[in-house]
Amino acid sequence: MRFTDRGPCAVRRYAILGMLAGLLAACSTAPHAPKPNPTAAVAKVSTGPRPESKEGGVPASVQRAYDAGLDALNAGRRDEAERAFRALSKSEPDLGGPHANLGIIYRQSGKLPDSVSELEQAIHLNPGQAVYWNQLGISYRYSGDFAKARDAYEKAIALDPNYAVPYLNLGILFDIYLWDSKRALELYDRFLALSPNGDERVTKWIADIKNRQTKVGSASRKERE
Repeated sequence: MRFTDRGPCAVRRYAILGMLAGLLAACSTAPHAPKPNPTAAVAKVSTGPRPESKEGGVPASVQRAYDAGLDALNAGRRDEAERAFRALSKSEPDLGGPHANLGIIYRQSGKLPDSVSELEQAIHLNPGQAVYWNQLGISYRYSGDFAKARDAYEKAIALDPNYAVPYLNLGILFDIYLWDSKRALELYDRFLALSPNGDERVTKWIADIKNRQTKVGSASRKERE
């Protein structure tokens, strides 16, 4: 198993409209099987762009409430975090961040339709957030809707070409679900190019794809001989 759904990691506290708490952390690796786990989420954390609200920010009281929800989420108090973000989604209906965090909480809880609904609402409120699109792609993939997952990841990449995570998630989608190792290889390579510290796991997946391609090519040559 290459990735596990280990829960949120701490992220910088940006203004709420540009903020997405609860992004999944880098995960553990196992000694065997270079393939990514099909139920994986992400391998790196990125907060994406940082737009401000039309008013130039959010009230301090709203920021404090958001931070409290984030602290609860990062501490593993999922029910408390859900209540906090649900309250914010009602009191501040124009903010996408609370819905995005609810989408992650529901996905971690196995409530995939609710996860998709909340993340779609976050994007409706703030469609320019690449990180929201990436998270929606993850929930689509968990739901088995691979076409929508692909579209969501590609939208994230279009919005922020330097955001590494959707390249990785799209690569996994092509590698595991869409059976296109050539495209997966391109996406893994792009992910590594955008990852200053590299990623040993992805490097192994690339080597695995190339090894498979070599074996297929060798087998084809033997058949022709």
